[in-house]
Amino acid sequence: MYESDITKFLSELKQQRPTLEEEQRRGRALLWDKEPVDMDERTRQQASRVGQTPYVYYQNFGA
Repeated sequence: MYESDITKFLSELKQQRPTLEEEQRRGRALLWDKEPVDMDERTRQQASRVGQTPYVYYQNFGA
């Protein structure tokens, strides 16, 4: 049965590092899996934001 080079590589990698899949799951949870958003809290936060000036680096100190 044919097995590609990539499949062989992945099989060998998983044999060498048996904890690889668990490490990947932890990394995903750290960066991507988020808690559900409370829509009432989000609405309150958006309403309390201070507007940003159109060009933030220019401040007219003298005029």
